[in-house]
Amino acid sequence: MRRLAQPHDLEPVFAIYSHPQVVPYLTYEPMDLASFVPIFDELVRSGCFWIWELDGAIAGFYRATRYPGRVSHVLLLGTLAVDPARHGRGVGRAMIDDALGHFRAAGIRRVELYAESDNDQALAFYQRLGFVIEGTLRDFYKRADQPHYVDEHVLGLLLA
Repeated sequence: MRRLAQPHDLEPVFAIYSHPQVVPYLTYEPMDLASFVPIFDELVRSGCFWIWELDGAIAGFYRATRYPGRVSHVLLLGTLAVDPARHGRGVGRAMIDDALGHFRAAGIRRVELYAESDNDQALAFYQRLGFVIEGTLRDFYKRADQPHYVDEHVLGLLLA
């Protein structure tokens, strides 16, 4: 079930966000819960941070930001993660299929997202959904615990 994030979702979202299999591919370096609070508060205030709930528990989440003006038919999908305990069970597919249906109903014609070039699992997943790599941002991403920079791929999906 899809719903907007609420303040009481802080701890379960943090548990997924900070998981060792998830945090390397999201925006921030590992941190404690207190440091995550302002990031989470901003996500909730944005009104575009969605929770995917299964059996009364948070199974995943994503941020869906619609661009303004002439590109209001385009949506940026980000801060996307699935609870690693649920990987391989179709949760990510169900969450994104639901999101894409929601986006279509809202008049979205194009969905964009970014994925690190070393995130093979995510890239394969997005490509199975029909996303196409449209460009590469060279040396875009830098993790504090690695000496090198990582390329970031820009992926797009046309819904029309």
